[in-house]
Formats: sequence, C-alpha cells, structure tokens
Amino acid sequence: MLNQKGRHPVPDLMPSLSCNLPVDRPSAIHHLKLLLQEGLPLVAQPYQHLAEQTGLTEAEVIRQLDHWCADNLIRRFGIVINHHRIGYTSNAMVVWQIPKSKIDQVGSDISATGLVSLCYQRQSGGSQWPYNLYCMLHGKHRQEVLQRLKKLQTSCHLEDTPHAVLFSTRQFKQCGGRYNGSIDSIRQERPCRQ
Repeated sequence: MLNQKGRHPVPDLMPSLSCNLPVDRPSAIHHLKLLLQEGLPLVAQPYQHLAEQTGLTEAEVIRQLDHWCADNLIRRFGIVINHHRIGYTSNAMVVWQIPKSKIDQVGSDISATGLVSLCYQRQSGGSQWPYNLYCMLHGKHRQEVLQRLKKLQTSCHLEDTPHAVLFSTRQFKQCGGRYNGSIDSIRQERPCRQ
C-alpha cells in the first residue's frame, strides 16, 4: 500500500540492534543526524560506516534515511564541490527580476540549460532590490562566466530581462545542511562497536 506521497510506507527503526552495548535509540538517531552534517564518509560502504559509528545496523541507517527522505526532512543527497580547487575561480550570482507568473517556468528553463550550479527563488526587496530569481555561474575566468551568461540569456530568452551580475570577491566554507547540536558533542561518546 502506498502513502499519500505515492511511496511505500517506511517503517520506523526496529528496537533490536546488534550491539554489545545498550543503545539508546533516540541518541543513536541523533548521532546519525549529526554525522550526516559532516557529509557521507568517503569509504566503500558509507552506510555501514555510519552504522558502526551509531550502533545501528546498516539496514537501519538506510531505513532511517528513507524515512527522513519520505518526510522531506532530507530533500536530496548531493556533492559539494570546491570549485576553486578544480580551477573554477570565477563565480557570479546572477539575480533576475522575473514576473511572478513566469518565475516557475523561467527557473525550470535556467536549470535545464546545465549552465548553472543552482537556481532558486527568493522574495524581492521592493524597489531597492527587485530581484526574485537567483542562479550561480562558474568559470575558470571572468570572461568565461560572462560568456555562459550570454548563452543562458539567449537560450532562455532573457536578453531584455532586468538582472544584475554579482561576482564573488571571496570564498566561504561550503557545507551541507546543519541541524541541532554539533559533531564535537558526540566525538566524546564511547562508540558502540569496537
């Protein structure tokens, strides 16, 4: 039977855990959440690795992730690339002033070009900041970013659309989602499996 979202229901984790120490289930789930803030471990079996760190089984880790995805607590797994390390040192946020009635279509069109790393809608700030659609372009140099922008404008018919190009002046640390607590608070805890 499918749930309201058209997915098979995901059962909650079973209390039976193969661990030589008693496992506090809420703590194990909280520990898993904190570990995911650091990203998936770069090992051959990342879910097994997470299981070993939390006292859960690999199947339980996967079921919990499925549960969080079904509830939209996790919307996607993706890679965070340090563009500078791979030679893309010029980055620009392009902000657009798009009529509300067209914003979904224009956003989809921009994303479909493959020229941007992200595209999202934000509330405009009135006449001081009329922009409501944002996208990121990357290139090895400034001219390449401007060329990509020109190609984007042409392919999405945005040549006459009000916009601003905001080049990055410094790089900040990139990371995934942050929840509550910190990984440092659990590093002190005794691991369940040796």
